[in-house]
Amino acid sequence: MREKIDINTWIRKDHFEFFNAFEEPFFGVTVDVDCTSTYHEAKETSVSFFLLYLHKSLLAANKIEPFSYRIIEGEVWKYDTVNAAATINRPNGTFGFGYMDYFSDFKLFEIEALNEIEKVKLTSGLIPSSSGENVIHYSALPWLNFTSMSHARKFSYNDSCPKISFGKVRDENNRKIMPVSIHVNHALMDGFHVAQFVDEYQTLLNNKSRS
Repeated sequence: MREKIDINTWIRKDHFEFFNAFEEPFFGVTVDVDCTSTYHEAKETSVSFFLLYLHKSLLAANKIEPFSYRIIEGEVWKYDTVNAAATINRPNGTFGFGYMDYFSDFKLFEIEALNEIEKVKLTSGLIPSSSGENVIHYSALPWLNFTSMSHARKFSYNDSCPKISFGKVRDENNRKIMPVSIHVNHALMDGFHVAQFVDEYQTLLNNKSRS
């Protein structure tokens, strides 16, 4: 479900109109998160570390309202839930895009996500799954400890989906630290909202999943 935001009465009306006129309205930041607790949780419960930290990022995104905003034909819409469109690596070195529905319960999310991962791995196409506008574009680069990132963009396509990328986990003072890149459309949110997401995500990473 979705509902249209009345831009004329929206508190961010001026900000939306200003940044929505840009050829490149996206801005991005890269931050380090402490994923020590989540890393050990994955090991102790024999679940995928990737799916666990991905799920917690979805939990965080669904709690921060601007991450559910999308621009469609010049209008701003708010979705009830935000799902994941993630790159899935294949054994042959290629990848495909997988679509994973959001569930607040990790076990339900895991079941659907594992099925989607297996489907993508058995195909050869780039986009074996389709998704709507209410997604976050996810990617994981577990081989790189990056400090910044940019994304390939087709500027003729009016994209407003956030893009979140995870990097290589490194050991630092007996902690597991992971870089996370977050790119969002400035017409829909500001650095304040990205900071809210990061704070919420770190809180979730520090605690065990409830399922």
